[in-house]
Amino acid sequence: MDNTLLQSRINFAEMKRAIFQLWVDNGIVSPTLEWEKHTASQLIETGRKAEQMTRELEQAMWDAVTAIEKEGMHGAVLEQHAVEVLEELKNRYQLYILTNNAYAAAEEALNETGIASYFDEIVAREQMTTLKPSPSGIHYIRSRKPDWPVSAWTMIGDSWIDGKAACDGQVAFIAYQGNEQDMERNGVVPRAYIRDLKELLTVLEMCEQG
Repeated sequence: MDNTLLQSRINFAEMKRAIFQLWVDNGIVSPTLEWEKHTASQLIETGRKAEQMTRELEQAMWDAVTAIEKEGMHGAVLEQHAVEVLEELKNRYQLYILTNNAYAAAEEALNETGIASYFDEIVAREQMTTLKPSPSGIHYIRSRKPDWPVSAWTMIGDSWIDGKAACDGQVAFIAYQGNEQDMERNGVVPRAYIRDLKELLTVLEMCEQG
């Protein structure tokens, strides 16, 4: 969702720093951990798996993360051509949002930008057992349509964690303005790289034609 449909201002560096500091203060990670080299979702899952984790501590983490998300999502604007592409896609496909953000933050941003109605469901972190790059969210969405073959699904995202979730969830992945080096470094091989959302329509048509 972020940087694929919406241009949000979520301060991920601040989010990672806040999570890291909370974990350090509670003895979950070492102060020498190079937190800058981890994604926010990796830092979150490190804490959630720790023996020292408590319900109260996890809630404190989610509270801090959600506050940063809401601040960054407020006033988000759409990526170029987002509405016209969604109009086309809605006529041909069922559309789902899959985001590591909280449901409330995602719903608010999608409503603010006027595109919430294009989606059959918003799948946020509350529906996942583990955040992306885990395929947990992919599995959840596929469970909504158990009779659909794996070939019926395609995920579009901007980051390697999106691509990794898609690959491990055994669905095709299209990278929008993705960093090719990050993709390769993490073993992600997109079906296609696109720089403009309008290219997505052509790529999907080509995929359908085999």
